Amino acid sequence: MNFEGDIIQRQISAILSSWSMKSELIETTAEAMVYSDLAGIDSHGISLLTLYEEKMLAGKLQLQAEPRIVRENAVTALIDAGAGLGHPASVMAARLAADKASANGLGAVGVTNSHHFGAAGYYAKMISDRRLLGLVSCNSRMVCVPPTGSSTRIFGTNPIAFSAPAHKNPPFLLDMATSTVAANKIKAYAYQGKPLPAGWVLDENGEPVCDSKLGREYVWHKDKGGLSPLGGTAEMRSHKGYGLAMMMQLLGSTLSGGSFPAMDGPSGRLAKRDNIGHFFLAIDPKCFRPEGEFENDLDGMIDFLHAQTPINPGKPVLVPGDPEIHAREERSKNGVPLAAALIEDIRKICERSGARFLLR
Repeated sequence: MNFEGDIIQRQISAILSSWSMKSELIETTAEAMVYSDLAGIDSHGISLLTLYEEKMLAGKLQLQAEPRIVRENAVTALIDAGAGLGHPASVMAARLAADKASANGLGAVGVTNSHHFGAAGYYAKMISDRRLLGLVSCNSRMVCVPPTGSSTRIFGTNPIAFSAPAHKNPPFLLDMATSTVAANKIKAYAYQGKPLPAGWVLDENGEPVCDSKLGREYVWHKDKGGLSPLGGTAEMRSHKGYGLAMMMQLLGSTLSGGSFPAMDGPSGRLAKRDNIGHFFLAIDPKCFRPEGEFENDLDGMIDFLHAQTPINPGKPVLVPGDPEIHAREERSKNGVPLAAALIEDIRKICERSGARFLLR
C-alpha cells in the first residue's frame, strides 16, 4: 500500500509521543525519518521504529534526553546526546557546524553518547542548503561486517555522506554505507520477499547468501558472516571498503569518545549503552575562491556528466543525489510504498504503546 508522506510522519510522531518523547524532539526526529521514506531510502525511515522500540525496552534508549554542548571553541564543538535518538543531536550538530563555518570558514562538531540517526545524507544536505560543503560520518552499533579476509564481524555499516551546493542544479549529495549495502536494506528485501543480489551478504565461508530471509538471519542473529565490505569480495578489492569502515569509525566515533562495538562482546550486545558517535564538518567555499565560483564549476561538472552518452539509452547518466530527487518527486505524487509485513509491525507497535494506528 502507498501512503502520503504526511500520514507516515504523523504515524511516526504518534508512536514517539506514546513513548513520552518531548514534542520538539518528536518534530525533529519525524521530519528526518520521513525524509528517508520520501527519498526512497526505505531502510532508514518508518521501518526503524521496530529497532527503536527494541532499544527502548532494553533500557539503552532514553527518548526524553535533550542534547547539550559539553565542549566548544570558535570552530569545533562536542555534543552529548544523552543516550537519546541521534536525530535531534545530529540536527543540532549540523546547524552548529554550519554556523561556525559561516562565521569562521570551517566548523567541525562531534556527537557522543548517541543512537541511530537515520540517513547521513539528510544532515549533509542541511549543511549544503546553507551554501557550504558538508561531510557527515558515524559508526554503527550493530556489528555485522567482517573485515576482508575474515568471517568474524567487526564493523557496522559506518556511513559517509558528502554534499556540496551548486547554483542551478540541486546539490551534489553522496550518501553511502561503507558496507556493500545498508543493513536495513536486507530487512526491506525480506519484508518484500525479494532475493538478494549475490555479494550483499556472505555466509561463514565467504559464500553469497541470496535468500533475503536467511540473509536477515546472517546480518542480525548469526556470529559469523554478514554484510560484505564495499567491494563484496577480496577479489573485488573489498579491502577498500574495510579501510573506509575503519576511517569512519575513527572520525565518526573514536574522535568524539564513542564506542567501538566489536570490543563490547558478541555483536556489541554486552555494553550498557550504545554510545554511537557522529561527526559533522562544514566548509565555506568562499574561504578558498571568490563567491559563486565553486558553485558555477560544480554546475558545469554536473551538466557535463548528465550529457554523457549512456550505455542504456533508457537510463541516462546520473550524479549522486539524482536517485533521491527522482524518488521524492515520484513518491510525493504517488505515495510511499510500505510492505504489508512492515504495516503489521507498525500496527503491533501501536497496540503495545497505545498510539493511534494511522496506516489503514
